[in-house]
Amino acid sequence: MEKRIKLLIANDSAEFRSDAGRVFENSGLEVSYAPKDGMKLLEKIETASPDVVLSNLFMPRLDGIGVMKAVRSKIPEHQPMFIIISNFTSPTLEREVMMSGASYFAIAPFDAADLSDRILQLCSMNGMQLPKTQQASSGEEPSLKIQVTEILHQIGVPAHIKGYHYLRDSIIMAIETPDIINAVTKQLYPGVAKRYGTTASRVERAIRHAIEVAWDRGDVDVLNSYFGYTIHNTRGKPTNSEFIAMISDRLRLHMKTA
Repeated sequence: MEKRIKLLIANDSAEFRSDAGRVFENSGLEVSYAPKDGMKLLEKIETASPDVVLSNLFMPRLDGIGVMKAVRSKIPEHQPMFIIISNFTSPTLEREVMMSGASYFAIAPFDAADLSDRILQLCSMNGMQLPKTQQASSGEEPSLKIQVTEILHQIGVPAHIKGYHYLRDSIIMAIETPDIINAVTKQLYPGVAKRYGTTASRVERAIRHAIEVAWDRGDVDVLNSYFGYTIHNTRGKPTNSEFIAMISDRLRLHMKTA
């Protein structure tokens, strides 16, 4: 019988199980649940020995950071991978969570399908055997959506802002239809706006804001690797179209040489 990756989620509400929980299960993960309580989550980790724990940062009795520290102390022989969720973030808080042992920091509300893809990608990077269904669907190369998501995370675009989703869709559209980068205002923004039931001007503003946030909080070395010429001249951050074009061009070239 195929061994599946065991995911323990610190949220046992019926609504979560039927919505996000079902998405995780459909991705091939073996899902179990614990109450949104740090001490009860710790007890469940000890008995269930999960591969991955999806936990809120703020919980009664013991927070997510406390749970990670307790696991290292109480069960050093079994160290699951932690995904920490919070509906509030700051560069300082995110740094503390990651330094405390988390593999990923997610902002609520999150897209369960995106987070499921991210969990499977992290599991693969950590040498865990993915379910056959996931291997068949992903092949040897990560999906385009996952690749774009990974780049946006590296650059420092936070996943909880609207511009993040608009940027990801814009980059994918530019990869699939390269000429659209020459018609950003007439085709690309309206195309993204239609998907989200908003306006082209709001898409443009949200993407500009996402780039500004990345420039304020992103890793300088990563930004330099993607946008060196912009960082080193007097123009500052790239424009929306430059940002989308540079990321889509890099990924398109990678796909051609892969």
